[in-house]
Amino acid sequence: MYLSRVEVDTQNRHKTQTLTHLGAYHNWVEQSFPKEVATGERQRHLWRIDQLGAKRYLLVLSPEKPDLKALETYGVPGTAATKSYDEFIDQLQQGQILRFRLTANPTHTIYDHPDQRQGRIVPHITVAQQSKWLVDRAERAGFELLEQPASVFEKNELRKAFSVIEREWPILRKKKSRALRLSRVTFEGQLRITDLDVFKTILTNGIGREKAYGMGLMTVLPEN
Repeated sequence: MYLSRVEVDTQNRHKTQTLTHLGAYHNWVEQSFPKEVATGERQRHLWRIDQLGAKRYLLVLSPEKPDLKALETYGVPGTAATKSYDEFIDQLQQGQILRFRLTANPTHTIYDHPDQRQGRIVPHITVAQQSKWLVDRAERAGFELLEQPASVFEKNELRKAFSVIEREWPILRKKKSRALRLSRVTFEGQLRITDLDVFKTILTNGIGREKAYGMGLMTVLPEN
């Protein structure tokens, strides 16, 4: 696996004028792998947009290296880079504490009738609902979210050591389909690896829905 990054050229409005919806970003990612386009054998590419200070980055996780020139189609020239992700993953250890960032699409299923086999998938709306969505998935994703005192005034209470740092409703446009708005939520915090094999799979396969449209990619860094 390879992790790649490029700074989006937000200062060049002419270059990025078509980046108005998630489908355009998805196409940018896909076109960054011209060999796959040529053979028609597309692989799954996880990606997300990171806002770091005044700069905006496209982050891509892929089985193969992207074409860096293509990755800079809407990027600042000279900022595209890629590195092996397998080497980093192989160094992770059971019980290790990590800082994480995850951009996801927290949803749940509603059943209108008791005998309904297939329900409606709808987004979680509040921060509390979105946070619980992550808490509920942590154990089966091979990690636990760390706890810390809620405040100096509530020493006997604990809260999860993560927060929602960004909530958006970006537009998704597909051919021959009406435009949709997807819930996009970014979490940051601390976790501990509880099942190393499962956790490695989550890092490479993603969490939740809408993975093709910038959701599901979790990245981690050692706490120390």
